Amino acid sequence: MDFTFDDVQRDLRDLARKILGEQVTTERLLELEDASEPFDRGVWKQLADANLLGVPLPEACGGSGYGLMELCVLLEEVGRHVAPVPLLATVGLGALPIAELGTDEQRDRYLPPVIAGTSLLTAALCEPGHADPLAPTTVAHRDGSAWRLDGEKLAVPYAPLADAVLVPATTGEGTLGVFILTPDTDGVLVETATATNGEPQGRLLLSGARVDDHAVLGGTTAGRNVIDWMYQHALACYCATAVGVFDRALRITAGHLSERKQFDRPLATFQGATLRAADAYIDTEAIRVTSWSAIWRLASGRDAHDELAIAKFWVADGGQRIANACQHLHGGMGATTDYPIHRYFRWAKLLEHALGGATPHLLQLGDTIATGPG
Repeated sequence: MDFTFDDVQRDLRDLARKILGEQVTTERLLELEDASEPFDRGVWKQLADANLLGVPLPEACGGSGYGLMELCVLLEEVGRHVAPVPLLATVGLGALPIAELGTDEQRDRYLPPVIAGTSLLTAALCEPGHADPLAPTTVAHRDGSAWRLDGEKLAVPYAPLADAVLVPATTGEGTLGVFILTPDTDGVLVETATATNGEPQGRLLLSGARVDDHAVLGGTTAGRNVIDWMYQHALACYCATAVGVFDRALRITAGHLSERKQFDRPLATFQGATLRAADAYIDTEAIRVTSWSAIWRLASGRDAHDELAIAKFWVADGGQRIANACQHLHGGMGATTDYPIHRYFRWAKLLEHALGGATPHLLQLGDTIATGPG
């Protein structure tokens, strides 16, 4: 299995790396961390002007018509630069499902503003004390010709800034649906929160929020498949982001060990430091291989449920080891906000718990093994 990027993917990677490398500097990140809105709209506009926001979206809507692989190439660069932009939320969680599963009217309404960089989308896949996105406790009841939604969603990425949220809900006995909800709808309350990495998130409270049939994603009978599709692609997007986060964190740490001296010797000459860095490298490569293997399978139309669970396990389990090692190997410098490594630690904590930590994904794999082939 060859994960070498093709020419298009390399060009996309290099363009994103150039934009983010020039704009997402340590100084700029410090400014945004002290700002009221930790979202770099200038960088977002540059990504839109370069048509990077439309890379996986249909040409008919102004996009480039590529797919998940190309989006994940961009997300790896976002993670590498810990860039405060909602590419994962808006394109990965919001626009991609609409492009794949939505009606022509839904695509025409929501996708062109995303591609232009003037609209943000997101999805609400998490609920309090509940880890299974395919069994939402949020409910949708028929109310005449519309639907009435009641429930609570947590940790919705960029919800305070989003123009629409994709909301999975239980619609009846054994049936599910996904509803495209705008925050200005009566019965919708978005409570602002801040994630570990500074990302704006929201707690979504629904109390009789009404939506029409035209706001149902994928129709009223295919909800389980729609949610499963969204969940798998969301996992792929988080894993791709993690590859960039941990690769860059390890490279920063390797540079520190080579340059920093103790007793007139570089830290890299001390066996304890190099062994711990070597262990972090092994974990980083495990995250890279399992993530891109799962992304490739999903993008190729193959079943990737177990592969995504394996990748997300490594992101959660191996990722926290990498983050801790990089932080500790920096000593006191790792704790100062003037030095970049602390941001990668904070992103690692978000990635560890997003869409479930190590345990639920191990349990899923255990179920697969217990059930056996076929």
